[in-house]
Amino acid sequence: MGALDGLLVVAIEQAVAAPMCTVRLADAGARVIKIERDGGETARNYDSAVKGTSAYFAWLNRGKESAVLNLKDPADLTVLRAMLQKADVFVQNLVPGAMSRMGLSPEELERDFPQLIAVSILGYGQDTPYADMRAYDMLVQAESGLCAVTGTADTPVKIGVSAADIATGMNAHAAVLEALIQREKTGRGQHIEISMFDGIADWMAVPLLHYEHGGKVTGRYGLSHASIYPYRPFECSDGAIIVAVQNNAEWKRLCEGVVEAPELLERSEFQTNADRVTNRDTLDAELEPKFASLEVSVAVERLEAAGVAFGRYTELTDLPDHPALRRTSVSLPCGETVTMPRPAGRSQEFSTRPVPGLGAHTETIRKEFG
Repeated sequence: MGALDGLLVVAIEQAVAAPMCTVRLADAGARVIKIERDGGETARNYDSAVKGTSAYFAWLNRGKESAVLNLKDPADLTVLRAMLQKADVFVQNLVPGAMSRMGLSPEELERDFPQLIAVSILGYGQDTPYADMRAYDMLVQAESGLCAVTGTADTPVKIGVSAADIATGMNAHAAVLEALIQREKTGRGQHIEISMFDGIADWMAVPLLHYEHGGKVTGRYGLSHASIYPYRPFECSDGAIIVAVQNNAEWKRLCEGVVEAPELLERSEFQTNADRVTNRDTLDAELEPKFASLEVSVAVERLEAAGVAFGRYTELTDLPDHPALRRTSVSLPCGETVTMPRPAGRSQEFSTRPVPGLGAHTETIRKEFG
């Protein structure tokens, strides 16, 4: 039995951000009705990689019901309003202004459905000059400065997964849970605006603070950390290992127990983390030959014995067999079952409901709410 059993969630959603929020609600037991247009929402058609189902759709839509409605049709709009009359949560990520054209602006939702927690997922704050800007994941990564601190000195890059969308969905999920707690106290719902840009700007707080208060522009260092050092990969004689040293105690253990160079502890340019960051090139010249003389297995043995954190670089082709990967089974519209990563915080007993076929629940939902 899930913590959100008995809650009704209505979603007019597409792509990643809103579905990320509502799949977490569905995982917790909420009934999630996903309203789709004829032909299905955007993510259904990204690919057919998972036994005929889009990988994005398979990932983010388990446990939901799918109803195809034409919200420009007054009859179908009436069905939607009947749902909202009974719903606890309404999540939508349509373009700005779309809900107002249906007579469902934030003010109208608050007036007509006072119990409702209504979440609008948007690209940018509606009180900013960017209010009407179209916002996709990579565009928000670029606008927020995230790409400026990601990549190499020569080439800025975006993060390789939908970071802005995922962050937004997780922010929306947290906001819904807070609003449910608040409703228990007040008896009233509320409208919540979740901006993609706000979420990534929050992630950019450390580089922004370094710049505004220290005058330092965070550089791009590839797999090396910009402000903690040494926190980077080192090439051993037969492969690479990523080493993370975050404080002076770990630095001491690295020098004495791993690279066996205690004399580095006496060097004035390596005394603090800030010193090591400033003199990273000098430090690299000392550490790189020492790791190059070790086999990976020897480096791992020494790092473990010294209590210094490390990781291995995992190719995507290695991830399916990673010893730490925990999975959950999901049924697809075709009737077959696949496994995917188990959501964080879920136990081994966690089970999912199926990914819906397009419009699989349209008629039953029309009968229920029509």
